[in-house]
Amino acid sequence: MIDTRRLQILAAVAQQGSFNRAAAELRLTPSAVSQQIAALERTVGTPVVRRSTRGVELTDAGRVLVETAESITAELLCAQAEIAKITAARVERLTVATFTSGGQRLLPPALTRFTAAHPGVELTVIESEPEDSLGLVRTGAADMALSYHFDGPPPAPPGLTWTPLLDDPMWIVFPAGHPLADRGSITIAELGAERWVHGCLVVGDMLDHYAAMAGFEVRTSCRGTDYQFAQSLVRAGVGISMIPEVALTADRSGLAAIRLAPPGPCRHVGVATPRRRTPNPLVTEVMDLLGATVTALPSNA
Repeated sequence: MIDTRRLQILAAVAQQGSFNRAAAELRLTPSAVSQQIAALERTVGTPVVRRSTRGVELTDAGRVLVETAESITAELLCAQAEIAKITAARVERLTVATFTSGGQRLLPPALTRFTAAHPGVELTVIESEPEDSLGLVRTGAADMALSYHFDGPPPAPPGLTWTPLLDDPMWIVFPAGHPLADRGSITIAELGAERWVHGCLVVGDMLDHYAAMAGFEVRTSCRGTDYQFAQSLVRAGVGISMIPEVALTADRSGLAAIRLAPPGPCRHVGVATPRRRTPNPLVTEVMDLLGATVTALPSNA
């Protein structure tokens, strides 16, 4: 039988990248951590870590065990929450993590219908970027996360299930009257002479990559973290911006949005939930309502 405490220690080693840092995190000695990992390897009959110049890395067997450890932790946290509800007769609660533009465009219609059907549920919404929201679900701090990733299938989050919701293509937003504002679509290669307003640091970094492929260097007017703010600056003539479709402002006065043609990034929106044998029915209902919201979205074409 595999000792679950040793699985937790292996997960800490994987997260910290070294025995010493894992020991400090767990308040153990490095020797104790090493002994526990060695005992785990004897139990499973194969190495679970390997040391390299970059620190400690997991073997294939180690990765399987870490995913198992995170699944067990998620199940225990969910069980603890369920037991607390039973013993304390608490009000039903649902916590949803979301990125900003998803919280502005996708969540409200779904949650309006949800709260009407479940007035007694205590609903909490946490604004959080994907790199943090997945961790909230994994630790049980959130029941689900409306999240996104760029380009290609996302890596399977350990202990979580990823359910795709929609592809969110990128658009180039110009001030009204711009010479290119009447185009049906446009490529990044055609925008080398423009100045740019960024509404997201990740998108700004990706634009640098695609611009380099097209042979020019991005000239940045503003490097911000809010798509609505970016579009306000575009309206003011400060520059142009690359905006995901879901984040396009409802008020298009003074703006022209043109779909970005390949090559270019695309944002993929989905929902991360705990990998559980028995799904949370409230989470399932919100996911169904999000699906209905996406189906009803108007076309920006």
